[in-house]
Amino acid sequence: MEEQRLRCKQLKDKLMSAEEAAKVIKKDMTVAVSGFTPAGYPKAIPLELAKRGENGEKLNLTVITGASVGPEIDEKMTNAGVIGRRFPYQTNRTLRKAINDGKVKYVDMHMSHVPQELKAGFLGKIDVAIIEVVAITEEGYLIPSTSVGEINVGVKLADKVLVEINTTQPLELEGMHDIIDLPLPPHRKPIPLTRPEQRIGKPYIECDLDKIVGIVECDIPDKADPMTEPDDVSFAISKNIISFLSKEVEAGRLPKNLLPLQSGVGNVANAILKGLTESDFEHLTVFSEVLQDGIIDLIQCGKIDYASGTSLTLSPEKIATLKEDLPSIKDKIILRPQEISNHPGLVGRLGVIAINTALEFDIYGNVNSSHVSGTNMMNGLGGSGDFTRNGYLSIFTTQSTAKKGVISAVVPCVPHVDHPEHDVMVVVTEQGYADLRGLDPVERARKIIANCAHPDYRDQLEDYLNRAIKESPGQHTPHILPEVFSWYQRLKETGTMKEQ
Repeated sequence: MEEQRLRCKQLKDKLMSAEEAAKVIKKDMTVAVSGFTPAGYPKAIPLELAKRGENGEKLNLTVITGASVGPEIDEKMTNAGVIGRRFPYQTNRTLRKAINDGKVKYVDMHMSHVPQELKAGFLGKIDVAIIEVVAITEEGYLIPSTSVGEINVGVKLADKVLVEINTTQPLELEGMHDIIDLPLPPHRKPIPLTRPEQRIGKPYIECDLDKIVGIVECDIPDKADPMTEPDDVSFAISKNIISFLSKEVEAGRLPKNLLPLQSGVGNVANAILKGLTESDFEHLTVFSEVLQDGIIDLIQCGKIDYASGTSLTLSPEKIATLKEDLPSIKDKIILRPQEISNHPGLVGRLGVIAINTALEFDIYGNVNSSHVSGTNMMNGLGGSGDFTRNGYLSIFTTQSTAKKGVISAVVPCVPHVDHPEHDVMVVVTEQGYADLRGLDPVERARKIIANCAHPDYRDQLEDYLNRAIKESPGQHTPHILPEVFSWYQRLKETGTMKEQ
């Protein structure tokens, strides 16, 4: 182990193999792990836990993360039958199938709620916390790697702590973190944060040295997903969002440098950010949860002055270049606990512009972010609710169709509501955008159908709306409920509602 990675002399005798460390974890335990999206999560110890499952051990672990994590946990441990219950978000195909098959109990949660519910004891006791770090200081302070998530709380509450020092993570990450722990009510005080670039905490996680029962050296990098080059549809969505924001500036409802931006995760979100590099906007700031490739591009081209998040989630290509550029840009990035990055009060105070991705939305503006055809879990709610409900502007994007045009992503009535019409201000597809502010439900429907629905489905949706107005017993939000149900029955019959 490099001296600069493990600087605390009192902990040097805690070094052990991943196999030895994994033995600390017993059947039916609750384990909190670091990681928020596939960044900053432990790898070596979870792989040893998976081996125990493959060898027939029935561990039945409850696993609590910040958000999604890498395949060493969500895929390998799931395949080995190690995970019995999982909180609070995931994106892995293997885990998703186990959830939808009823093999893993899954609790989908708002990201900002997780730390408080842990501290309040709502989710049970944490037996062991496993945290990935880049280094341990002379005092025994833990320096997280590419994410913080909920692990500062996990470390504080756990009976025992296992530490993975990942030697593939750059030491230059030290100093990028801003760790603050909020007490439970009634002892909570106002959070002294009024600008994304402010620091209000410490650059490390404190931990009782006696709780650290094992330290493992790891050389497995984050399993980052590659970013595909944005296609014409994604760029069209980006163009429509930039057009909307530009008009808001012209109308005097936004300053020239906008307000702090939040963007969801994925290729469409990345395309939106990439579109901003070619826009006229300058001196932007970010107050988000995940900082991905597009954020780094905007920093490097001088468009973003400062970016705050809880996770640095980059493609393999961007990770390689970032290691070289990190010293020059680290002062423009800060990583905080998700309790801060997703805090509803801070989102509202800073006036965040929230841009998130929908699976589908209906003609009244209700958004489904998590369930395919209302029953099959896709990924989960994530942090979209934290930002949507509290942002200055709430924007949702999706392609107008799915499955190569077989399915319309604009539907009469979503079968699962993650974000009700009350929280959704603007919806965007490659066809255009619909500004829903100040419109009643029928006015919303007319605008969404005209501006956002694919031409192949506009007549069908318009016909539904007109007949609903005639036939619905209530005229405020007219629906023909039997027809709504038959819409999804048709998807089931054609096989398009199966696992994505």
